[in-house]
Amino acid sequence: MKVTIEFDGSEDEDDFRVALDGGKWKNAMWELDQLLRKTTKHQVSLISLSLGAFASEQEIAVAESIRESIRDILSDYNLNLE
Repeated sequence: MKVTIEFDGSEDEDDFRVALDGGKWKNAMWELDQLLRKTTKHQVSLISLSLGAFASEQEIAVAESIRESIRDILSDYNLNLE
């Protein structure tokens, strides 16, 4: 598939950058999701990440809620992390 996108002038520079950085945004969101997954699946604390502490039940619940919110927001934009 071949797609051509045209931008005119410096006023479109932000739109051009957004179009080019789509893959970077997806990778950044995936990394954020994986960080939260460490908490929900492996009980690694985000608060004490460098110490290797275990996450509390409250922290796990918050991480699960944030992961759900990320997926809901992405779905609203017809996007997914997979």
